[in-house]
Amino acid sequence: MKAERMTPETAETLVRWAETYNDRKYFEEDPIIFPTRFLDLRNRGICCVKDIEVAAVFAAHFAWGRRSMIVRDCTRLFDRMDWKPYDYVMKGVWKDDPVSVHRTIRWSDTAAICSRLRDIYLGKDSLEHLSRSDFRVQVFGQKEDPKAPDKKINMMRRWLVRNDGKVDLGIWRDTDPSTLLIPLDVHVHDVASAIGLTDRRQKDITTVRKITGSFAEIFPGDPCKGDFALFGYGVTHPR
Repeated sequence: MKAERMTPETAETLVRWAETYNDRKYFEEDPIIFPTRFLDLRNRGICCVKDIEVAAVFAAHFAWGRRSMIVRDCTRLFDRMDWKPYDYVMKGVWKDDPVSVHRTIRWSDTAAICSRLRDIYLGKDSLEHLSRSDFRVQVFGQKEDPKAPDKKINMMRRWLVRNDGKVDLGIWRDTDPSTLLIPLDVHVHDVASAIGLTDRRQKDITTVRKITGSFAEIFPGDPCKGDFALFGYGVTHPR
């Protein structure tokens, strides 16, 4: 896709797409359904905020591949947790073997994440105030990389911070939505380039910030609303 300068008409289209596709009915087979389920349970007094956080961590971590496969494998994981993710993490007895649970993610990888989450929760009541780098290193066990786009982390933060009562959950009230970053993958980069949000070829944090900055002009104070506009592009321009 060749990048072009974004016109006012394109900006208007992006606003329209964001308004249209920021709707739960378009996300009934999407990893966000798992933290959403726990939010609904919390609203009924059945679980806690930490269940939502743990569900979001794993749903975002599995968000790779076909959505039907992601949902299938997340369901397998939460079945193992007996649909009590925070309790599962804190009990310290985790399925820990080299068998795949989702693509290249093994049960031993999920056990390692549980171990790190348990350590964090022993000292904190919430994951909200972890930085992007903290999530990368302390939760997911990856090396620090200040250039990485950290798509899954930015997506998870969007889920937990944005609070317009539609798709996103808005349980983290101390974080300003204006500080969120767009989750960047190959498809998002292609779309953003095509509609003139970036002219950079690198899929790194600098490009993430450039795309986010472009959306901040269209959606002041809430740049990640633009993520729904990109989703709308995918719906209206199927590959």
